[in-house]
Formats: sequence, structure tokens, C-alpha cells
Amino acid sequence: MNTSEHVHFIGIGGYGMSAIARVMLEMGYKVTGSDVASQELTEKLAAKGAHIYLGHTAEQIKGADLVVYSTALSKDNVERVAAEAQNIPVLHRAQMLARLLNERKGIAVAGAHGKTTTSSMIALVLEECGVDPTFIIGGEIMNVGTNAKAGQGDYVVAEADESDGSFLQYHPWLGVVLNIEADHLENYDGDFNALKAAYVQFLSQIRADGLAVVCADDENIQAILPELNNQVTTYGIHQDAEYSARDLILGDRQVSFTMVHRNEVMGTVNLSVPGKHNVYNAMATVIACMKAGVPFEDITKAIFKFNGAKRRFQVLGETNDILVIDDYAHHPTEIEVTISAAKATGKRIVAVFQPQRYSRTFFLLDAFSRAFSEADEVIITDIYAPAGEKQIEGISSAKLVDLIIQNSNAGARYLPTKEDVLKDLKERVAPGDLVLTMGAGDIWKVGAALAEAIKS
Repeated sequence: MNTSEHVHFIGIGGYGMSAIARVMLEMGYKVTGSDVASQELTEKLAAKGAHIYLGHTAEQIKGADLVVYSTALSKDNVERVAAEAQNIPVLHRAQMLARLLNERKGIAVAGAHGKTTTSSMIALVLEECGVDPTFIIGGEIMNVGTNAKAGQGDYVVAEADESDGSFLQYHPWLGVVLNIEADHLENYDGDFNALKAAYVQFLSQIRADGLAVVCADDENIQAILPELNNQVTTYGIHQDAEYSARDLILGDRQVSFTMVHRNEVMGTVNLSVPGKHNVYNAMATVIACMKAGVPFEDITKAIFKFNGAKRRFQVLGETNDILVIDDYAHHPTEIEVTISAAKATGKRIVAVFQPQRYSRTFFLLDAFSRAFSEADEVIITDIYAPAGEKQIEGISSAKLVDLIIQNSNAGARYLPTKEDVLKDLKERVAPGDLVLTMGAGDIWKVGAALAEAIKS
């Protein structure tokens, strides 16, 4: 690491890229970057001193000592091609993050679901308790208003992304695996065993003085435990584990539970975020922060302040007994736990889901069709596909709705566009309703517009 270097980010506006860029700016690097449009994250980087270009041209890499790109970038991007032609080192986003994470005591959070929330929880607790961590997260921590910070302490907190295998770049001091599910199989030749093998490799790369923290309740984690040779700590609610949770109280946008270590009661953990899934996230957070030297009592005080991460059960508006919540849920399991958390409010649940990627919808079509049983009403929009993804014959939102009606919820409807959905909701939403927008695309815009319309 040489803070006198000039680092150029191609596609700097994404959450992952902007987080790394922000940390490197705060460390003293000269940072430039390009993206197709200006947005809030690029504006924040510009305010901190980064030079942001709109659009991509070869001239924009001039003077760069290092160029960083993301998975979403095509190989023929003019800036990447120019950098390679000029023999400027070109790194994938994960390789750049690995340099930051591996240099200090890295706390890397992996899993199919909960990475952003758990890494945000850990970062906030360490920040509140004076540890001054560096954190690089794929979503904004609501309490601090940013997704990244360059701290002066020993710890670096980051998400470890299994989707494209990039988490194998990391050699963390502490590796957390929350759960393992069959997702992103298009990057593993459709082979779930290959994905599980990647998790084994990730955990095997933990430093000798470090620790693997894994959820014992997850059957796929249980399956790989015999293959792990490093020090492992387990946590869970249902399975025998070193750390366990008892006396769960799942309330309206809040949770409490008793945390136990080998049958010895540690104390009560109170959360200001809902859902049983956040009990798991909080347990992993407590273990990680205790390993970093923070006392349990200090952790519980800090974790209660956690208000969530952006697009993770985020309240967009609450007016006239109508509640609008947005969540990044884009996998069947995430949909189920998010709807379950919403049910704790006692309101009528209108679930609006925007599927993302034809490949994910193809691989998980049956599971998606069974994920909406707890909703009172279901609206499905057209599939949100990234640029360049080809449609798969026979895979459509209309087909998904037919299967949802058969398998989990007779109240499912297909409304193709965001405009269709917003118009429908404006006409039909009533006091006592909770409108829950879900998906990894841009469905949040419907929730934001609806919340504003209700308010005004």
C-alpha cells in the first residue's frame, strides 16, 4: 500500500466501488473515477476530493498508478483497455479490497443473506465502542450516513461476496459465514457443491491466529463443518452450538433475546430492528466484537442503537396508519424472513416484488413461488435484468405469478411496470396496510414515491 499513488475507479458509483474509493481518499490516495451518471454516492466522493468523470474515455486514466474495475464492467471498456495497453496495473474490486482487508485484522462477513446488515452491525458497535475501525460495506449504515470509513484502529470490516468467487481473495483474521444457499449458481457451472467448496476454501484462508464464526442452524454449514481445520466458533437458536439464543421476543420493529455461552447466561440483547433473522445477525456481531476485545455489556448498549442499513427493512414512510418499507430481499429465503418480520407489525401486508436476473429466477423459480404465503396480497413486476443478460425462454414474471397462485398465495397479481404498480397502490392502499417493496433492482422507487404521495 502506497498512499502517494493515484488510483482510478471505473464504475465508481456502485456501493462496493464507492466504499473502497472513499476509504482510499481518507487514507490519502489521489482518487479519480468514472461512471455513466452522477448520483448521491459520486457526489459525496466529489465533496471529499475525488475527481469524477461522467462517461468513459481512454484519456480519463491519465496519470493513474492503479486502475480498479468491478464485475459489472465489460472487458472491452475503453478505460480498462487503455490501462492494460499502457501496462498500468488493473485490479478487480475484490483484489483492491483484499489489499486493505489483508493488511490489518480483517473481519470478513460472508453468506447468502445478511452480509450487509451484519457487517454494518459490527462496524457500528466497534465505532461506538471506540475501536475506530475501517469499514467497507455494500450498503449505507443508517446511523452514520455512509458505507465506508478509514479508521485508525487495527480492524477492517467488510462483506465477503461469494456471488462471483471474489471472497477467495481474502485472508481475514475473522471470517463469518451466516448461511449458505444455492444462489449465483450461474457462476459455479450450476453446481451447488462447487459453491459449498468455495466457502470451505474461504474459511480455510483465515489467519492462524484468527477464528471462523459460523451459524450451526444452517444445514449447509453443518455439512461443511467436518472439512474445516481452523478454529471454529458456532452460534444458533435450534442446534447445539457454543453460543445460543433463548427467550426470543419478536416485536414490531424490535427484537430481544437472551444470549448464552455453553449454558452460562451472558445477558439480554435488545435490537431496534425486527425479525428472527436479525437474532442470528446480532449473535454473529456479538461474537466478532467480543473477539475484538469489546466487553459484552458495551456491545449490547451499542447494538441497541443500530437502526439498520439502507434498503434493509428501511422505513420509507408512515402516515395515516399506512407503513411503507423497502428491502433488498431478492432471494426466496430473504423474501420469507422479510415478510415474517413485517407480519410482527400486525398490519395487512402488501408485498411488491421485482425479480432480478433471468438466471436467478430460472434456478430458484419453484422456491420463489413458495415464498409469499404470509403476505395478504402479492404484486410481481417484470424481471429486472442487468445490461447484457439474455432472456431465458419460458422464464417470466407472468409465469412466476401463476406458480405463486398455485403454491403459496392466491392473491398474487402481475403488474409489469413500476408505473403500473404505483398507480394501483395509490388507488387501493388503506389505513392498516404495510406496503413492502422488495428486490435488488430499482423497485425502491415505487416505495419512495408511494410514501411521498401518502404524506402529501
